[in-house]
Parts: sequence; structure tokens; C-alpha cells
Amino acid sequence: MSTSQLASAISQFFMTTKKETEDNATCPAQALLKLLSGKWKPEIFRLAVDSPLRFSSLLRQIEGSNKQTLSIALKELEEGGLLQKVIIKEKPLHIEYNLTENGKALIPVFIQLESLK
Repeated sequence: MSTSQLASAISQFFMTTKKETEDNATCPAQALLKLLSGKWKPEIFRLAVDSPLRFSSLLRQIEGSNKQTLSIALKELEEGGLLQKVIIKEKPLHIEYNLTENGKALIPVFIQLESLK
């Protein structure tokens, strides 16, 4: 992915994000990095790329995580427009988290960042 494609993906994210932040006025990337900062958010996002997420499976997959920090991270990613909470009404009743269109638009950005290791 070229630098211009990366910039385009970040711009697309902020054009379609409803929640505006003060950081957005100076640098769109700064607001995005702030949204994705946190102990478990990058790991949650990476797992959401592969498949829908369930809370109990996240607790098992992310070593060292706990209910409180995971629920806060999920809520912030949902409020930031990257994850969508879906209530599955079949038995057993459960909740799944899926990437939104904004979240899917950031997949190439994450792939690019991972390649910088």
C-alpha cells in the first residue's frame, strides 16, 4: 500500500465517522491513533478482522485480559465506529462484535503497520 492509499484510507475513515474530536482538527491520524490506543484495542481489532468476536472467546484468546478492561475497550471501539455490537437472538442468546465499514476500511492500514515490524 502506498502512502497516498494509506492517507486515503485514513481520510475515508474520518469522513464517515460521526463522532468528531478536537484532535481531528489538527491531524486526522492523531485521532485515529488515540481511538486505537489502549491495552487491548489493537489485538481486538486484529481478531475482528478474522471473524466476529464474542466476549467469552476474547477473554480466552487475549492472555492477561479481564472482563472490565475488555468491556471498556469494546465499548470505546463501538463508540468510535470501528465495531458493531450485534445481538444474536437464537438460543443460546449471545452478542457478537463485527467490524463496521469504517473498521473494514482500516484493514489495509493495519496490514501496512504490521509490515513495518
